[in-house]
Amino acid sequence: MAYEVTASKRRPKTFDELVGQDFVAATLKSSLETGRIAHAYLFSGPRGCGKTSSARILARSLNCEQGPTVTPCGECSSCRDISRGASLDIIEIDGASNTSVNDVRQIKDEVLFPPNGGRYKVYIIDEVHMLSNSAFNALLKTIEEPPPYIVFIFATTELHKVPATIKSRCQQFAFRLIPIETIAAILKETCAGLGIQAEDEALFWIAKESTGSLRDAYTLFDQVASFSNGHIRSGLIREKLGLIGLDTLNALAEACAANDTAGALALMDSILASGVAIEQFVMDLAGYYRSLLLLQNGVKRESVLGYSPDRFSQGVIKTLDSVHLERALDLLLTLYRDLRYTLSPRFELENGVSKLSWLSRWIAPPELSAAVAELRSALALPEMGRSRPEEPSAPESPLPLRKPWETRSGAGAKAGFGGGEKEPVSDEGAACDKPLALGKPGTITEEFKRRLASREPVPGEAKAEAPNTREELPPQAELVRRMFNGTVIRCPRQAGDADADQSF
Repeated sequence: MAYEVTASKRRPKTFDELVGQDFVAATLKSSLETGRIAHAYLFSGPRGCGKTSSARILARSLNCEQGPTVTPCGECSSCRDISRGASLDIIEIDGASNTSVNDVRQIKDEVLFPPNGGRYKVYIIDEVHMLSNSAFNALLKTIEEPPPYIVFIFATTELHKVPATIKSRCQQFAFRLIPIETIAAILKETCAGLGIQAEDEALFWIAKESTGSLRDAYTLFDQVASFSNGHIRSGLIREKLGLIGLDTLNALAEACAANDTAGALALMDSILASGVAIEQFVMDLAGYYRSLLLLQNGVKRESVLGYSPDRFSQGVIKTLDSVHLERALDLLLTLYRDLRYTLSPRFELENGVSKLSWLSRWIAPPELSAAVAELRSALALPEMGRSRPEEPSAPESPLPLRKPWETRSGAGAKAGFGGGEKEPVSDEGAACDKPLALGKPGTITEEFKRRLASREPVPGEAKAEAPNTREELPPQAELVRRMFNGTVIRCPRQAGDADADQSF
């Protein structure tokens, strides 16, 4: 007898054998018991969860000689023909291969003929979303008002690609992923039926890798059973498939948590030397830190973590908190994305492991911000964005500061030009605060204009008493003298000049 894969051998034949789809099974069984048979059904859901199997069970229930019945006998000629795929009344069509309008026209011509031997002629169209828009439009009228003996069953993994006009004419059933515990229990029953010994951890790993698809679990089970020689062990699976065990991941994570970069890199090198692919290494390490993150947040379901919670390193769990684990997971996810475009995948992996080695010393931005705020509070410093507090007034200077209106003394006073007078002076420093440099043309002219504009001449103002060595000046000249009183004019020195500085 030819070898038959486990997925085909263990295909469910009744609704009671359909696992993980309780809602679908209950609804279809109720429809069969009450005689409410729809003319079109739409089964949607992920791969390997029982859509095609449910369609065949429904077709068998409709055409069983004792039916329509919830439990087809499996012994009548109709049930046997359907099981072998030889029934003329059950037409299975691959939607990916029959996408044109001509294929749909052929269906429209065939529905005019009644079933050959059963009650219903059932069309099962798998991957119906692959049909073209023209094919969908050509099928609309047929599935809306088919002959009473026609039943359409559509199956798809991408429901969003099916037009709304098709959905509105069908009863829709959403299939779900099968829980990991259920798949592990089914695999254990399969091993018992085949006489194969298997470790629970190995079966649980197969169920976890199938990601909720029973067909994928059966396929992986057949692969593992082919090299296990009747005894499926987790260690043998890791050796043959190039996987990393939890003990190795614990050792690597402990080295990284202890800031032992050399030890972590050496352990990474030994893992790669055993034949583990770099992509698989990153995936397993990311899954490990993801499980630690879930443990830190109180998740202890073995089906979610992948292993029993007590098998993870307690030292790593105590050393790294949730913030550090999130950082580690982000580093690994970024590393996996960068592997496609990197110069050397090994270089990227070594860099990633090195970053994980100083992860315990990494300070998160919120923590750093809180530390800075605490330090500011301890030092009584103002926080960013707030007004600064009033600073204490400076102590009084022991030397009195000269006010702008106080008496000036300088070169002009010593020369006898108005010394000892009280003269208002502007804050801009009109008198001897700023010397005039003749190096730039127009400097004296501009300064004269500015000082002249800041002070209007007073008619009849008393003239300052000049010393005996100088004759009296006209009023306008006297005004200019007083405006530039004490200003030192620095002239460019010429050859032979002893002193080029002049003053008013």
